[in-house]
Amino acid sequence: MVNEVFSFCKKHDIELVIMDGEFVNPKKPRKRSNMTNFHHYQVECFYTVLDMQIQEFNDRFDKVNTELLSCVASLSRIDSFHEFDQLKVLRLSEFYPQDFTHVDQRSLEHQLGLYIDNIREDEMFANLKSLGDLARVMIETRKYLSHPLVYRLLKLVLTLLIVTATVERCFSAMKIVKTTLRNRIGDQFLNDCLVCFVERELFDKVTNEIVIKRFQSMEERRIIL
Repeated sequence: MVNEVFSFCKKHDIELVIMDGEFVNPKKPRKRSNMTNFHHYQVECFYTVLDMQIQEFNDRFDKVNTELLSCVASLSRIDSFHEFDQLKVLRLSEFYPQDFTHVDQRSLEHQLGLYIDNIREDEMFANLKSLGDLARVMIETRKYLSHPLVYRLLKLVLTLLIVTATVERCFSAMKIVKTTLRNRIGDQFLNDCLVCFVERELFDKVTNEIVIKRFQSMEERRIIL
């Protein structure tokens, strides 16, 4: 990162900071800091921000979610599947008991060894950037047929982000829809209101004429709506 910063400074004629030089506190320029610029930016800036991000991560995700994300990372194809861990992948399948039975988990254990050897030897999987690209190339090379359980697990992982975001949107919308004036709203009516609120972009495309025709065709009426 330091090399990238120096390259940016040279490109735009910005004065470089001597990292081995003594750091000068702009608030107390006359007082010696007894530390180098490198120590200041690394420890007091970079490490501080990193600790804040880790703390935010720990506050937002519990141990189960952290373990789930760690298991998902084992499917990453970065550095020729360097993060691949068969035990973590098997543990990931345990988070989906309805999709992976005990028999499927035993079959998956045998299938993972063949999968990783086959994928690493195939040049089609060399320059992939994401799990989505991995799933796409597995379909193009028809390897999803020879490794169906791995592909099933990969599909579940890809839908995880979308499902999580949808749930977060619903909880956020619930605070807006169910106000103090609607504290006695029924579950069915609340569900209908949330669907209309969350999917409002789709409902904006529905015209009044379509709604009128829908209600008109539901049953015979004496008059035309």
